[in-house]
Amino acid sequence: MPWKFWDDFEEDFSTKNTITPRMDVKETEKSYDIHFAVPGLKKEDIKINLEDDGTLTVSGERKFNKEEKTDRYHRVETQYGSFSRILRLPVDVKKDSIHAKYENGILELNLEKEKSKKEIKQIEVK
Repeated sequence: MPWKFWDDFEEDFSTKNTITPRMDVKETEKSYDIHFAVPGLKKEDIKINLEDDGTLTVSGERKFNKEEKTDRYHRVETQYGSFSRILRLPVDVKKDSIHAKYENGILELNLEKEKSKKEIKQIEVK
């Protein structure tokens, strides 16, 4: 195989045990919507944790399951391993109103916003 040397070189420097799922973040008037591309997982493989300081962690693992010991893969380009994305939530997120849904390989998080309490305080000039 002419590419064997490069494949071995690439394999030595690749991060085979970690994945970084792609993420889209959209802000609307009422919420933040975050979509993670995590195909091939079951919803049980995904963990979402929210800490008191507003840190949201989305983590999970995609395992490689060989069907048969006699199968001989020539190349596996699908990423396998664990992942973790850590997000600092904006201050206007209602921490008790975060919803998650996993469908067709996309994890959707909906983070509702607190109603704006913009108070304008007049400062007296002396």
